[in-house]
Amino acid sequence: MVSLLRWNSVTLLLAAWLSACSGIPATYHTILSPAEEVSSRSPLYISIPQSEHTEEQKILLVLNRFGYGPRPGDVERIKKIGLVSYLREQLSPETVPDPDVERQLRDFPTLTMTTSQLMSEFPDPDQKLSPEMQKEMFPPEKRPARLLMELQEGKLIRAISSERQLQEVMVDFWFNHFNVFWGKDADRRMVTSFERDAIRPHTLGKFRDLLMATARHPAMLFYLDNWMSVRQDMAAGGGGQGPRGLNENYARELLELHTLGVDGGYTQKDVIEVARCFTGWTIDQPNKVGSFIFRPFAHDNGEKVVLGHRIAAEGGERDGERVIDILVHHPSTARFIATKLVRRFVSDDSPPSLVQRVTETFKRTDGDIRSLLVTIIDSREFFAAENYRAKTKTALEFVASAVRAANGTTNGSPALVAAVAQMGEPLYLAFAPNGYPDVAGPWLNSASLLNRMNFLFSLMANQFPGTRVDLRLLLEGANRRDRAQLLDHLSIGLLYNQLNPESREIILQQLNKPGAVQVNLDGRLSDPDIEKIAALVLASPEFERR
Repeated sequence: MVSLLRWNSVTLLLAAWLSACSGIPATYHTILSPAEEVSSRSPLYISIPQSEHTEEQKILLVLNRFGYGPRPGDVERIKKIGLVSYLREQLSPETVPDPDVERQLRDFPTLTMTTSQLMSEFPDPDQKLSPEMQKEMFPPEKRPARLLMELQEGKLIRAISSERQLQEVMVDFWFNHFNVFWGKDADRRMVTSFERDAIRPHTLGKFRDLLMATARHPAMLFYLDNWMSVRQDMAAGGGGQGPRGLNENYARELLELHTLGVDGGYTQKDVIEVARCFTGWTIDQPNKVGSFIFRPFAHDNGEKVVLGHRIAAEGGERDGERVIDILVHHPSTARFIATKLVRRFVSDDSPPSLVQRVTETFKRTDGDIRSLLVTIIDSREFFAAENYRAKTKTALEFVASAVRAANGTTNGSPALVAAVAQMGEPLYLAFAPNGYPDVAGPWLNSASLLNRMNFLFSLMANQFPGTRVDLRLLLEGANRRDRAQLLDHLSIGLLYNQLNPESREIILQQLNKPGAVQVNLDGRLSDPDIEKIAALVLASPEFERR
């Protein structure tokens, strides 16, 4: 039976949470800290601007925006090496050792297998067989569902445990930007390679390389049906069952979601011309081989005009590459990508002044993603008081940051994967091509917030198999006989003393109700009640926002 404390707290905190997450201003210290000096000889020149934040607040902001939140000891470590040094590390993930995560990921062999291997070793059951024969010949561990589970569990392990926090944030950002729905037939065996080979290597590189890698990847070609797009006058093969004519799906999303944006200045005529350029970009046997192939006989070799640029006839595969170049250097693409990055790292209402500077950086550096992030880090807008804790965590961010804050470890268990899904973000299963939202609205509803609170109670009680939090480090020196002092101790350990006075008072009111908590014979609060207090601290709006 759920305790009185739990349900009363859920009811009151839910109301407070909905109110606070929608706009109660955060409190700030007004101590000015000088900008950190960085050698101009550094390959990554980063200058932290002056702001109203303390050094600790700046570190927390970076850990919550450029990672999945702080773990115990992270703030102290960064204070020792300097915030600029930490950011340089994160911007060069290849220099950051990550042995623990690499060791854990070895338990997921499908993450390193080729698409053709996955197709061979994880077939769909033969529906002509009886259920008994299907179970015998196609056991669960050899079905495509295993591929999804290993992807999901691997993602949680990386988000929670990786030392390369910024890289994991950017993998998630770009996967949503170039979203592919895992559940679409052959994509169940292609998405593993899509994230590993098309997204991950290019998260901090040149945008053109990232765009080209996704354009050529079979997972994208299959998801948006470009693999079936052929020249208009080509007769359908396979007894009339083969590809028939032009398919505009990929061309439209390439313009609207991947590059220019919906208001980027293109027309329906441009969509058609782009689709013509990508005819023949297809997949070699989608359910057997699954590799990219260009078929010249299916390509429209006529002249095209894309966004005012003439593409000469007989260009073949290079027509699609020419489109990529046109789009990457279009001013609307620079602004669209800048807007999305600023929205992700600064505020749902992207500050126009910063968007403009990031746009100019995109143009100046030919779309160098790392340089775009440095422009954001160097900005006063990033560290502005009005943008502190201005972003609401997605379900993935919430789960990962809660485990990290509570000194937790995980093997990415199915139970934790299910918890993220229950909060509205089943990993790799966003059906729409624009992926999961990165603004507060979709995550701020009563059902979602109630799921988050229930998750915290279960997490703090270590009820998720394969995941364990450890509050002992956070409780060192705490007086277990004093509820208010214990609450403040956990607030310091879990939230670095950023609990709003209003949130603190609501929690204390619950703790002081008769029968709300149980005490031992010596007057000390029991471990289960301490776990409940920790859950209530993490259920505060101050933790919900990053």
